[in-house]
Amino acid sequence: MAGDVVPGTGSPGPYSPGMDAPIPIELLLAGRDLTEPKLSPDGAFVAFVERWRGAASIVIVPTVGGPERLLTAGPDPSPGRGLGGGCFDWHPDGTGIVYCAAGELWFQTMTGGAQQWTSLGGDARAPAFAPDGSFLVFALDEGQVWRLPLDGESVAGDPVRLDDGADEFCFDPAVAPCASTVVWQAWNPPAMPWDAAFVVTTNAATGAIERWRPPGAAVQQPGFMPDGTGVCVHDASGWLNVHIGDDPLLAEPFEHAGPTWGMGQRSFVPSPDGRHVAFCRNERGFGRLCVVELTTGTVTDVGRGGHGQLTWRGADLVALRTGAVTPTQVVRYDMAALDDSPGTKPPRTVLAVGPPFGWSGHGLPEPQLIDVARGDTTLHARRYAAGSGRLLCWVHGGPTDQWQADFRPRIAYWWSRGWDVLVVDPRGTTGHGRAYQQALNGQWGRLDVDDTAALIAHAHVAGWAGPESTAIIGGSSGGLTVLGLLADHPGLVACGVASYPVSDLAALAEATHRFEAHYTDTLVGSSSFEVLSPINRADRISAPLLMFHGTDDDVVPLAQSESVAAAMRSAGGSVELVVYEGEGHGFRDPANVRDEYERTERFLAGSVTPWQ
Repeated sequence: MAGDVVPGTGSPGPYSPGMDAPIPIELLLAGRDLTEPKLSPDGAFVAFVERWRGAASIVIVPTVGGPERLLTAGPDPSPGRGLGGGCFDWHPDGTGIVYCAAGELWFQTMTGGAQQWTSLGGDARAPAFAPDGSFLVFALDEGQVWRLPLDGESVAGDPVRLDDGADEFCFDPAVAPCASTVVWQAWNPPAMPWDAAFVVTTNAATGAIERWRPPGAAVQQPGFMPDGTGVCVHDASGWLNVHIGDDPLLAEPFEHAGPTWGMGQRSFVPSPDGRHVAFCRNERGFGRLCVVELTTGTVTDVGRGGHGQLTWRGADLVALRTGAVTPTQVVRYDMAALDDSPGTKPPRTVLAVGPPFGWSGHGLPEPQLIDVARGDTTLHARRYAAGSGRLLCWVHGGPTDQWQADFRPRIAYWWSRGWDVLVVDPRGTTGHGRAYQQALNGQWGRLDVDDTAALIAHAHVAGWAGPESTAIIGGSSGGLTVLGLLADHPGLVACGVASYPVSDLAALAEATHRFEAHYTDTLVGSSSFEVLSPINRADRISAPLLMFHGTDDDVVPLAQSESVAAAMRSAGGSVELVVYEGEGHGFRDPANVRDEYERTERFLAGSVTPWQ
């Protein structure tokens, strides 16, 4: 139904200025990023990667809780981000970890320093031990898979390449329990991994290689059950569901994983005895961790919130957990309850927290689900309601991605200052099935723009704000949508803010980094680059525009924003372009991040009229 509003459970309600003071910028600049928690083989420790103030390290904490200790004593590890990983793996005997640093693999013992294990001169990622510890597999330069023979804690020979060079991208190798088979995810341009990735299988003895994927589907996270049965996630049904062999774990219209933007996603894990499988469910942008008992099909609700990076040893299930009201944390679930009382929610223990303690003093918002009919399609969004009549429409990047209801300090910051925040999921967004995600193909810069306009128009009809009290904001692909909406839907919003926006699709295809080099082949396809590119409509933008860009952006070159600013100024438009020296595709220097917020706040105050 058009305009259907489904409240998120547990919402604290609209923000009231008297309820909490606005969230200070210092909370957004402080704290550490946590990624990739992983249980040790004996289940005694959890290791995870932390990044703080430009440095990174691997930390261990007792599984039962206790003091954290730094583990790595060599070069800083190269962490993944968010729910990705691919940085390290535990040695099967628990004597240490192998981790990625400066492009090579290093072995860090529990009692000594780090030893360099490879010297290939590339970028090693996603190390994975054979269960018997006889060798290690890893990806190199995102397009090769190698095998490193081992003798205990020492390298026993030169690394050997396993792939046949036929695939442009190779991610996330995994070894079968019998150590005779290695699998990995692979794909070839012009496809992106969410379009047509497949599983490559090689026999360790013969070197024979096989490739498989269901027709019209994409595969990710190939691995094995404890008995050696293959397991993976694919979307042959139209939804990314976990599959064991040929059968779905649970065929349902929910996604069990996110898109493959990097290595090391672990959105499901079997229990050590193979009787259960835990998996992450995306319920229209809200996360939930569930467990299925394979014999009976019984589903246990383990916990709400976005989960990922799952590992299971003995009775302990460890995950990275986050939510709209839950700052990012490493948690342990006691899964013994599944045997003692099937269906009972397992108890949870927090082992580590990333953001600073000060977040606990602020009542964070939980969004409402918004569905809006547009033609024969239902569009989706989530509203963080402040009820003040001012609206920030936020467009995620990607575009093959989604801003789920996880810990989003940026959203909380603006909400605490009285802004409604509407996080939109135009077509092309993940989390709503393969058809919704692929609907953007051939229409990037057109369909996403018009879908976002429809969602903003609904907000105005619903009385949350008016055009003069609405701003649109987004970065990267979301910035493309910002520019397109300002050009194509004049008068719908008062102003726009775009960070490192895509504006020239043809130039992007020629200049962006290797992973996205063929992204436009499907998102633009046979359509006109000139028609879809906002740079060719920038002279139509009459609303004020604030842009941010870094000089060292290797995804979207600074020249794109400079061209937009020049076109707008030539046409008499109002535009400010802020350039940060040394920044890439996203800003890390705390001084620049602070400046970005302060400039944005001044810009919005001068461009948006409070709505009555």
